[in-house]
Formats: sequence, structure tokens, C-alpha cells
Amino acid sequence: MYPTFDVGDRLIAEKITYRFIRDPVPGDVIIFHPPKEISPEPTIFGDDNVYIKRVVAVEGDTIEVRNSRTYVNGVLRNEPFIAEQPLYEMPKLVVPPGDVFVMGDNRNNSYDSHLWGPLPKENIVGRAIVKYWPPWKMGGLQDYTEIMSGTTHG
Repeated sequence: MYPTFDVGDRLIAEKITYRFIRDPVPGDVIIFHPPKEISPEPTIFGDDNVYIKRVVAVEGDTIEVRNSRTYVNGVLRNEPFIAEQPLYEMPKLVVPPGDVFVMGDNRNNSYDSHLWGPLPKENIVGRAIVKYWPPWKMGGLQDYTEIMSGTTHG
């Protein structure tokens, strides 16, 4: 998730929003268990294998990557938080009901939905809200949900 997070950063996630208030929206940074197809089996100590990625599209949205840009429903997505433009193409895909499409901010080095497909919402553990370590980076995460809904035509 570089540049939003560095290795060793610690954060706080909350679990209330998606259970009682609203569904995930584009721009949310979520913590989740990866789909069974790409995840090792849980151990006797539970399933502590979690990923962190940004929601890029939600159920019913059409997403594609072309010309090093991400398009949702045919509209160029404004993504000032990514490390660099994607160096890959991804054909159009409609996000199925009950799923979200997640991508890392470091698009060219991220094991995410562009490789393994949409993520079932039931796999979501929570929403990242605060970075608390290291201390000089302490603070709330920047909210990109507004600009993710305000896209530009391209």
C-alpha cells in the first residue's frame, strides 16, 4: 500500500461502519481476509492472514485498466494516492453483487483484485482509520471517498 503505508507502519481499524452504518465505498482502505483461492488454510490458532487494500469499485460497477489509467463505469478515476500509474492492462469486469474490487496504492507491485478478482464483502474485517506508529506519522488517514466519487472523463 505504499505510499500510503510503509512496512512497519501500525494502524487502527474499526469494525462498526460496515456492520451497522454503510457498505464499503470507493476510497475506503480496508483490512480483509484474502479469498480462499489465494490464501493458506487457517491454523489451529485462527486465520491471522489479512491484507490491506483500497476499495476501487463496488457491486454493479464496471472496472477496467487501459492506457495506464483506471476507469470505473467508463469514467477516468482520480487517484492522487497511487505510487505510479499501472503498467498493465485489465479488461472490463463487472463487480458481482456482494463483492468489492480492491487495489493496492502501489499498483505495479500489488497482489490484488486485478490479479485474483473481486473480493467478497464477507471477507472484510474492518476499515483502516488511524495510523499510530511510527509516532511522527500518527494521525487519521486522508479521506479519498469524495474524490473517488468525483471522477473525470477521459
